[in-house]
Amino acid sequence: MAAKINEARRRRADSEAFWRFSLVFYGEPGVAEALIALQDRRGCDVNLVLFSLWLAVTRCQVVDAAGLAAAEAAAAPLRDAVIAELRRLRRRLRPVPDPDIQALRQRIGALEIAAERLVQARLTATLPAPRTTATADRGAVAAANLAACLGAASAAPEAETLRRALDRFIRGR
Repeated sequence: MAAKINEARRRRADSEAFWRFSLVFYGEPGVAEALIALQDRRGCDVNLVLFSLWLAVTRCQVVDAAGLAAAEAAAAPLRDAVIAELRRLRRRLRPVPDPDIQALRQRIGALEIAAERLVQARLTATLPAPRTTATADRGAVAAANLAACLGAASAAPEAETLRRALDRFIRGR
């Protein structure tokens, strides 16, 4: 019983830490725009990108193909059935000047963010116990994780924006 309670606490702490990292990194100059462009133009999953970077920065953990597949499987149901639909609706309502519709659009955005947070909790639930390697180069691990997560999109200019922001982020820590 105590082991299950401790595991639940660890998962909750991981989820909170990942969410905080995401908010901070997303707020770095150019990051939000780069992530949204990769999402819209290349079909990349922003939460998977952030997850791979969080693992590198906080745990110095390399994401392998099996880990990416498990993360994708955890994220896909909510992303495809809920988040993508909410995003489409929110964006479709953007140009409508009606104040009531804009108020509803804001509430749709809040639901979208709540769903994103649930995806992040699912992603952290795919993790084994932490395996931090203090001697590894976090920047190199982050670059490898980003390349693994983005695949062919790692050659996109937005990926370079993320690499530069990540380098500043790691040096500032």
